[in-house]
Amino acid sequence: MKYTSLKPQQLPPIFRFRRRARTAPMKKRLPITTISRALTGSYCSSTTSTTASFPLKHVTRSNFDSALSSLSHHIRAADFVAIDLEMTGVTSAPWRDSFEFDRFDVRYLKVKDSAEKFAVVQFGVCPFHWDPLKQSFIAHPHNFFIFPRQELPFDGPAYEFLCQTTSMDFLTKYQFDFNACFHEGVSYLSRKQEDEALKRVNSIYQDEPLDSCNSMKETRDNPLVNIADILFAERMKNRLIEWHNGLLQDRNGGSEIQPSLNRSKQQFQTIFFKMRPAISLNGFTSHQLRLIQLVARKHFKDLVYLRGSGENSDSHHLIVYTDSEGDKKMLMKEVKDEQHREVEMKIKAAIGFRQVIDFLASEKKLIVGHNCFLDLAHIYSKFLGPLPLTAEEFILSVNKYFPHIIDTKMLLNSNNVLQQRMKKSSTSLSSAFSVLCPQIALGSKSSNLALQSCVKVEVEVDDMRSSNWNSGAKHEAGYDAFMTGCVFAQACSSLGIDFKHHSSENLAHNEKLQEHINLLYLSWTNGDIVNLSTGRTCESVGSSKHKNRYPKILFERIVLVWGFPSGLKAREIRECISRVLGPTSVISVYHVDETAVFIQFSKAEMVSEFLGLKESLERSNDPISVLHPFAKLLEGGKTRAASYETYKEICSSSISKVLFADQAEAVGIKWKTKLVESSKLEVQTREHESLHKVNSVSEKIDDITDELSCGQLSPDEIVDSFCTAKVTRIRTSNF
Repeated sequence: MKYTSLKPQQLPPIFRFRRRARTAPMKKRLPITTISRALTGSYCSSTTSTTASFPLKHVTRSNFDSALSSLSHHIRAADFVAIDLEMTGVTSAPWRDSFEFDRFDVRYLKVKDSAEKFAVVQFGVCPFHWDPLKQSFIAHPHNFFIFPRQELPFDGPAYEFLCQTTSMDFLTKYQFDFNACFHEGVSYLSRKQEDEALKRVNSIYQDEPLDSCNSMKETRDNPLVNIADILFAERMKNRLIEWHNGLLQDRNGGSEIQPSLNRSKQQFQTIFFKMRPAISLNGFTSHQLRLIQLVARKHFKDLVYLRGSGENSDSHHLIVYTDSEGDKKMLMKEVKDEQHREVEMKIKAAIGFRQVIDFLASEKKLIVGHNCFLDLAHIYSKFLGPLPLTAEEFILSVNKYFPHIIDTKMLLNSNNVLQQRMKKSSTSLSSAFSVLCPQIALGSKSSNLALQSCVKVEVEVDDMRSSNWNSGAKHEAGYDAFMTGCVFAQACSSLGIDFKHHSSENLAHNEKLQEHINLLYLSWTNGDIVNLSTGRTCESVGSSKHKNRYPKILFERIVLVWGFPSGLKAREIRECISRVLGPTSVISVYHVDETAVFIQFSKAEMVSEFLGLKESLERSNDPISVLHPFAKLLEGGKTRAASYETYKEICSSSISKVLFADQAEAVGIKWKTKLVESSKLEVQTREHESLHKVNSVSEKIDDITDELSCGQLSPDEIVDSFCTAKVTRIRTSNF
């Protein structure tokens, strides 16, 4: 799932879990086929063949360990690994969608918000390995169901994530198995979560004394007041005395101690714990166990009560006999160290799916995705740690883990040869797959495809293998990863990469791919591309074909306005401002949502003039202010305005309200107008020079008022004169 919630429909039909015999090897067919195969090499023949249909390698927690073992082998041998993710949503609010007026750093903040708020429910991993004998790629598609389950008892609050209705509807449309995800999905811990859990455990087991370990905490020595508790404690003391004396008698050469009552065999079982005699306590309530612990500590110096520790079960409650004080300390240290190791093992086991990410990072393989910047943000957020605050930090961090990444969407749009192959088709994954890989997309090799050279791809899932494969599943992450890898393989062939001679070469270092490595679309809205190697942004080579709705955006000329009266249209806002600052003052007005707009001025200084005029009108108590053209924009007294930096500040908040005006209020913005800092400094330096000009303007306003009272001016003349006076006052004092 990429930046859009819905994907175009794929071409391959669905054949659910249908299994057929594998096609016989080519060498056993007629000689003419053998000759054709030898001549065409890695390219498709015109021979028709039956499509093999078997499902993806679906991985849940029940088969995760075995799948991880085989996947690690395939990744180690792979020439590249294709990935794809399915998420529960993309945008947490309409205004968090990607806009043309979004600056590079703001686009990252929106991607960051999406990755932090939504969950990944499916992760597709498909290693591709070139087989020189078969002259084809061997693909191993894996479809992981993952779910952020709470695996550790001290994880804190349960995980929370958002679900976007369009995304959930999309998953449902393509028969996504929510039961498999939520019930059997593989859980995970990020590296940051693992480090924090280990530090917490180490602080518990290293800093606390032996007798205050979490598993051996003692009850307070409070006097018993309940008659039932007193009787129970006395009875337990007698039984412990009997068992204790029996141990000493046996130690002195007497007979082996036996429980005095038959039912004691169920509740008191004599066992050996770490080569020491002990009683396993069974069938007692937690309150009764606390009373037994109190009795053992108060009346027996050589008996140790252990809770939550045992060789067979963590729920065992034991009373262990020790020979001396030194032996007692040794036992408690052994138990404490053992429990420490057990908790560490639980933390390691809770890493779960992150083992796949760790292995990909350690192998430094070429990672291939389609429009995959959001995918990388999810991978970082879910499996590595909290996303960095800035795009620059994120880019450098990602590059350390994954130094070689190809974005097939960027690749298709930046190369003329591939653009010709696409024939102006959409560069969505489904479209690229059907155009570049028709023999795979259609599940056959028909004669009408013979003239189209295509890289051969065979699919292997467990013991099943086919060169004409149909998984029977649309839009599953594993299949989308497979499609992404096929598109990349075909794109490489179109770029002139001959796989027959690359066996000893790392594909990530191929000279024909170097200009495309680590270039990813940050957003397709206006062709922004980020270079993961340098951290810089650039425009796509093919972005000229993408026509922007608006002129070139200069962020220093933009003002953000929100909270204006509902129903006010962009045309009306433009007219309000143009009547004051001039007919060419406003370049464009862009709606963020129904409560906010971006206004781009023709000159940067007009930002200061507009903000200053708005602030002055809101402070003014002149009755005539209601006739000002801005009055329509300021009606209601809730209109706010600021420069572009305030927009970035609002986007950086983790809060997500549906309407932008509500978001700004939730962030804590109380002021009505935020003047630009340069304007404030300019005002301070020029204030004493402009004082007499302000007085003369005020006199002119008084003259207008007098003429109005005498009926000498028409309504239009009043407004125009008032606006001229106001603008003059603003331009001299900025207030």
